[in-house]
Amino acid sequence: MFLGTGSDVGKSVLAAAFCRIFKNGGYRVAPFKAQNMALNSFITPQNGEMGRAQVVQAEAAGIEPHVDMNPILLKPTSQMGSQVIVLGRVVGNFSAKEYYEYKKELVPVVRDAFERLSAKNDIIVMEGAGSAVELNLKEHDLVNMAMAEMADAKCILVGDIDRGGIFASLLGTISLLQPAERDRVIGFIVNKLRGDPRLFEDGVQILQSRSGTPVFGVVPYFDDISLPEEDSVALGRRMTGPEPGGVPGLVRIGVVRLPFISNYTDFDPFEMDPNVELVYFDRPARIFDFDAVIIPGSKNTIEDLAAMRKSGMADALSAFHKSGGAVVGVCGGYQMMGAVVRDPRAIESSLGTISGLGLLDMETEMYPEKITSQVEARVISESLPFPGGGGVLAGYEIHMGRSASGGDAKPIFRIMRREGKPVDVEDGLSQPDGRAWGTYIHGIFDNDGFRNKFLEDIGRRSGKTAPASSPFSFRPWKDEQYDRLAELVSKHVDVGRILDILLKG
Repeated sequence: MFLGTGSDVGKSVLAAAFCRIFKNGGYRVAPFKAQNMALNSFITPQNGEMGRAQVVQAEAAGIEPHVDMNPILLKPTSQMGSQVIVLGRVVGNFSAKEYYEYKKELVPVVRDAFERLSAKNDIIVMEGAGSAVELNLKEHDLVNMAMAEMADAKCILVGDIDRGGIFASLLGTISLLQPAERDRVIGFIVNKLRGDPRLFEDGVQILQSRSGTPVFGVVPYFDDISLPEEDSVALGRRMTGPEPGGVPGLVRIGVVRLPFISNYTDFDPFEMDPNVELVYFDRPARIFDFDAVIIPGSKNTIEDLAAMRKSGMADALSAFHKSGGAVVGVCGGYQMMGAVVRDPRAIESSLGTISGLGLLDMETEMYPEKITSQVEARVISESLPFPGGGGVLAGYEIHMGRSASGGDAKPIFRIMRREGKPVDVEDGLSQPDGRAWGTYIHGIFDNDGFRNKFLEDIGRRSGKTAPASSPFSFRPWKDEQYDRLAELVSKHVDVGRILDILLKG
């Protein structure tokens, strides 16, 4: 298990690295995190919902994701509460107090999920959450040392040297653990070192001599290997990107930074595509910097729509579209583009009903039943300005709303398979000019053919007809990142020593 001295120290990335390292070593390996809090989620082949971090780790391990890898997912719906998802299914919206009272019922669920995974694999690579020693939360712990004890796991404590205070964070964390918990910690990894690792050799000796715990490695800071990230800390870093002007010749896409933004991994293919400059933004004044603007998913569509009206973003989007700009919505962002969003059962918000952006001729209503499914679809050729759309498209649905056209807006996708079964269902809507369209299908831009046709259309509209390089293929590129990550970590961490300790039990 990778434990952390705090959030965003690199536990998820190191877990992904070790999943690939062990997979390349011939072991059957699977990831596990008992409880994850994230607004980025994924739908498994069994149509269960789970956190993206364990999906990434499963990809690194070369296996299909399964909800047993993340039996509890919390998706914040407000500052005080979350939607609780257990083994891929929604069980309800809980306040923090309500969830703490409910949590004890989930212990056997977590144990059973872990044991099912253990029975099928040689090694389980586990991940804790936040800091391993939040003393005020320890009574309710189900993801850090309590899970390590349940699984009888060997633990590696990860600290982030880039943020400073590496000695206080690692040695302080160890000192706050109980003796039996300290015995589970087999070593440290110092993460995100900038500069020459040899300059920290004395630091390694200090950590080892003061704690009696070995340092397995010092991993350098890197920005040339990319993995999907799922938390707001990572998203905050993405908003410090290029300022107005952009790179000449690149298609420039802006993604609206919503307060309850979810599934922004939908846009990772754009971020990695050398033909695209992707920017997350929340200042309405920046909207005319872009060739196209995307409104992403939301865990609270009505509250985010109200926030956009208050900030002036709603008016900016309308002005951008009227001036000839293209606006695309995915899931919650798609819902916002219509005439109205209704939530009469207060599923997401107590606001009830709110006027939409009016960019699509449609209306949306929230329903208690959540649709979660993997899908295969095709573009309905007459509905978008790029006919064909790249053949059969794969993606997934996660939504509680149902949207219907008010007249002029026409469906853009025909879903042919849902939950692995043949269907004939229309999805998404587009206005006749093709400059305003949206869909419930997440992962639609992972499909190279569709994404490249979309970019060609936006390039033509903005006068950027020549791509900066050849078309980009996302899935092979992503697999390459896992191998590069494994190679980097293997170079700087004593993986052999860790494996010896694991195999000796």
